[in-house]
Amino acid sequence: MDEKEFALRLARLREKKGVSARDMSLSIGQNPGYINNIETGKSKPSLDGIFFICEYLGVTPSEFFDMESSNPSKLAAIVKNLKELNDGQLDILDSLVKDMLKR
Repeated sequence: MDEKEFALRLARLREKKGVSARDMSLSIGQNPGYINNIETGKSKPSLDGIFFICEYLGVTPSEFFDMESSNPSKLAAIVKNLKELNDGQLDILDSLVKDMLKR
């Protein structure tokens, strides 16, 4: 992931959460333009900043950097629930998902 992809990912996840860049900046204890500056490429977050951003967005750093997932927090919640299913339930769900993916 390059800087542009990072900025775009941040903007998409922030918008999905329904919060402005200013409000997010203030919520993580930064100046009002912090997130906007990252999204426009004017600055880069520190490693601690990335952790604060992920925590605010409700995603792990791994989920943040997983560009294949458009809604990582929802996917994480589903995976958490899947871990509670037994083998028979997982087989049924696997068949259902495969059927849904057919085009």
